[in-house]
Amino acid sequence: MPLETEIRRRLERGPLSVAEYMKMCLTHPEHGYYTTHAPIGAGGDFTTAPEISQMFGELIGLWAAAVWRGMGAPQNIRLVELGPGRATMIVDVLRAAKIVPDFHAALVLHLVEVSPVLERLQRKALLGTDVPVSWHACLEDVPEGPLIVLANEFMDALPVHQAVMCADGWHERVVKLGRDGNFHFSIDRDPIPLFDQLLPSRIGSAKIGQIFEWRHDKVALEIGSRVVKSDGAALIIDYGHLETAIGDTLQAVSRHGFANPLVAPGLVDLTAHVDFEALAHAAEGMGARVHGPLQQAEFLRRLGIEPRAAALKAAAPPHYAAGIDAALGRLIDLTPTGMGRMIKCIAFSVPKLKSLPGFG
Repeated sequence: MPLETEIRRRLERGPLSVAEYMKMCLTHPEHGYYTTHAPIGAGGDFTTAPEISQMFGELIGLWAAAVWRGMGAPQNIRLVELGPGRATMIVDVLRAAKIVPDFHAALVLHLVEVSPVLERLQRKALLGTDVPVSWHACLEDVPEGPLIVLANEFMDALPVHQAVMCADGWHERVVKLGRDGNFHFSIDRDPIPLFDQLLPSRIGSAKIGQIFEWRHDKVALEIGSRVVKSDGAALIIDYGHLETAIGDTLQAVSRHGFANPLVAPGLVDLTAHVDFEALAHAAEGMGARVHGPLQQAEFLRRLGIEPRAAALKAAAPPHYAAGIDAALGRLIDLTPTGMGRMIKCIAFSVPKLKSLPGFG
């Protein structure tokens, strides 16, 4: 495991913050998880909503078409997807867009991807598409102009910082080498200056040993800024919590099961839940209007997923009906660990777009 060797060498100089460790594991230019893996689907480590059913991407495509009309139907609309995976969702989005021919004709596709492996899969999936496509390393590289941004299970893979409440204040959680030669979680020696003054007041009652997570606002600020400047909108769908809260949500996933985040770096996926309240504050700070957040089940129901499922069943052979029902059930599952409840949806827009489909 070459990445483990490199991390060990780095830890000889001192501990890494959880965010630094997560960044190395996921996006190291040679040995990072996303640099070397095609992680999505039955043969990978996890499954996303677009891989479960075409209904998901189709509804997002129709959502984008309705937003485009609300923007005044600009003739050149940049449809941007952050972290497109295997391009499953964007292929379904483009198919649904053909229902609105003027929208389809106006589309220019921009995919933001850091993984060479996934980019190759995206290029293969989009061969023959009649929509212009460009790839970029970051959102900042997307040309200026009217745009709609889509991000499904993208934000949860961005590096997350963690702090641990101690008797003398909040200390950053770090990864270090233990005496046994293994990686261990620990805390930085000194407390983070004035950290408690930056937290919501309800976090002030945190008990010793509890963990608080936060991400830098760069991506959220850029999304908020771009939708305001471009008279556009963005839709973000991800695992997360509606309000800023205490809790350790860092997890590793391998072969559709949970793994130890400190074992096999670069070979397992690392994620942490998205703080949708912090996300909203960042976008609002750039002048964007915030819509939601909503649970995924409510959002998809408002977009009409149940009638769409019924239409698919009516047009499909009888033996496909159970599969359609099963996919619908997974997407809107409201059990405590179900996708319909755990995944949240939020949108940002230029202030003049007072309502967006699904949000009211």
